[in-house]
Amino acid sequence: MPDGRAVLVDVSANSATAFAEFFEAQRTPALRFAYVMCGSSGEAEDVVSSAFTRMYPAWTRGHIEEPVAYLRRTITNEVRGGWRRKEVRQRHDARLRVVGSDHAPDAATAVTARDAVSVVLASLPPKQRAVVALRYLEDLSEAETAEVLGISVGTVKSHASRGLERLREVLEAQQGEEQ
Repeated sequence: MPDGRAVLVDVSANSATAFAEFFEAQRTPALRFAYVMCGSSGEAEDVVSSAFTRMYPAWTRGHIEEPVAYLRRTITNEVRGGWRRKEVRQRHDARLRVVGSDHAPDAATAVTARDAVSVVLASLPPKQRAVVALRYLEDLSEAETAEVLGISVGTVKSHASRGLERLREVLEAQQGEEQ
């Protein structure tokens, strides 16, 4: 979404038309950002759809000063909410699972067909993935990233450092295996 930072919004004329134009201009960057955040194109579609749906009422009331930042924050909140729901579901499933059962799916098998970078990004802890996506895909500053995620600048720095180090380690190990 960096290409849409200077979006001017004219809600005085026809807010539905202006929103449709904003949607067309920001849909692809929003999908790219959501995909990096959640690692699934289907989930990214759902997140972006939900984000635009949640954004529209505020848009029509004229309560959005920076629409691209608002959209980015809404996508981030949607993805983080999904992570929380997934974590609760996994904890519940783990309680139900019989210890020693071989019925749990192999995560490595599920991701073998993906591109190496996508696999590594998906393996990062959620906050590290969010920081890496915002800092390096969305090209936000540390302060902007901290604001979007509601964390301190120091936390952004540590998550970015750890995330990039993990990316380097896994990609170097994969290259070593291929040779």
